[in-house]
Amino acid sequence: MNKLNSKKFITENFLLNSKEAEILFHEYAKDLPIIDYHSHLSAKQIAENKPIGNITEAWLSGDHYKWRGMRANGIDEQYITGTASLEEKFSKWAETVPYTLRNPLFHWTQLELKRYFDIDTILQPSSAKEIYNKMNDVLALKTPAQLLEQMKVEVVCTTDDPADDLYYHRQIAKGDFYTKVLPTFRSDRLFMIEQPDFISYLKDLEACIEFSIGSFPGLLRAIDYRIEFFHQNGCRLSDFGISGAHSIVDFTIDEIIFIFDRYLNGHELSPLEISKYKSSIFLHLGKKYHEKNWVQQFHLGSIRNNNSRLQALLGSDVGCDSIGDFPMAIFMSKLFNQLDRNDQLAKTITYNLNPSQNEVFATMMGNFNTGGIPGKMQWGSSWWFLDQKDGMEKQLNTLSNIGLLSRFVGMLTDSRSFLSFPRHEYFRRILCDLIAEDLKKGLVPDDISFLGNMIQNICYNNAVDYFDFN
Repeated sequence: MNKLNSKKFITENFLLNSKEAEILFHEYAKDLPIIDYHSHLSAKQIAENKPIGNITEAWLSGDHYKWRGMRANGIDEQYITGTASLEEKFSKWAETVPYTLRNPLFHWTQLELKRYFDIDTILQPSSAKEIYNKMNDVLALKTPAQLLEQMKVEVVCTTDDPADDLYYHRQIAKGDFYTKVLPTFRSDRLFMIEQPDFISYLKDLEACIEFSIGSFPGLLRAIDYRIEFFHQNGCRLSDFGISGAHSIVDFTIDEIIFIFDRYLNGHELSPLEISKYKSSIFLHLGKKYHEKNWVQQFHLGSIRNNNSRLQALLGSDVGCDSIGDFPMAIFMSKLFNQLDRNDQLAKTITYNLNPSQNEVFATMMGNFNTGGIPGKMQWGSSWWFLDQKDGMEKQLNTLSNIGLLSRFVGMLTDSRSFLSFPRHEYFRRILCDLIAEDLKKGLVPDDISFLGNMIQNICYNNAVDYFDFN
């Protein structure tokens, strides 16, 4: 491929296609702080607060988006997850970047170069060496906490297993950090009774609570202890992200006690018994989240680890996941309805990965907006493969058509990288341009102040009110 022109690409009005959009972004959205209520950042890295040092480690080491792009460009695995040097891996990413045109990776790459390193040059083979050295010079001096403060990140919520001791969150809470770093109760492993390591996971839980889980009531007691522990350490959100189809089936508590005893005694459970167990956990957790006034999140619709060869070679979460086509409506309806029936449905955010189900999710959330809480049931930000311009616009338009965009809690990073926070800017620019187009077409009143205030609410204020981290 020919060399790309190095003319400045990320301008002040990037993605803003009218004067109205420019006003909305620059005067109302641009300088707002960030509430990043779902991420996969490392609390350990923030607590230790040492400069990352190398851009390959900061940018490429855990980024399966980039790995997929590099594989699609024919890059050998040794330069992606293998034994090549850090500079060689970066060089291969630079080789790939020009081929990512019209993929969000191109926009994200150039935004991050500009915002963190003040680099306007387009990353490509001819500029790779100079950019690599400049980025490393910056990262040799800046710590994770400084990178977060630079982007005005007020709150970061990490993703944490119920058995996590939250040691590093407690260290951060004692320190002098601009950013508040809070845990999220990620319940996935509590459901995995069919997995070979579930017994060992119960042992991990027992080590945290210092009593034996010898029965189903003991497991529920352990879960309640861990929820209380997380709550005392600032947790105000839960999350669930197991891939595949899910269901809620009828059960009695005596059935679940019997099923769990059978499991502990070494019996293999039937698919129906597994479904009953999982249904009981969904409902128990949902009631506890409501009791604690937490927000529960559900990431639904992925099919993971499709490439068994790469999974065997590299493990899980290496960029071989995709959109699934599972039915989700009945699961959500039964779960939310059973909790709502006794007024035990917590504030809820759902994220769907299959765009063909946008209207399914948006309409389902509208069924349970009860209790006088503005925007109680949120259909969340476009997620994963949909986390790009087209996906964001479709999510915003569908939410506008079926729900209340003005009550939306806005964007998140869902990222493992300390360099991913320009995604909030990306979202804000797209939102401002979308509202400005409506204004130009006469679809909304000609009141910039009102529209700007709505944008500020979506980008920041709604999240402050909804999560109430204080």
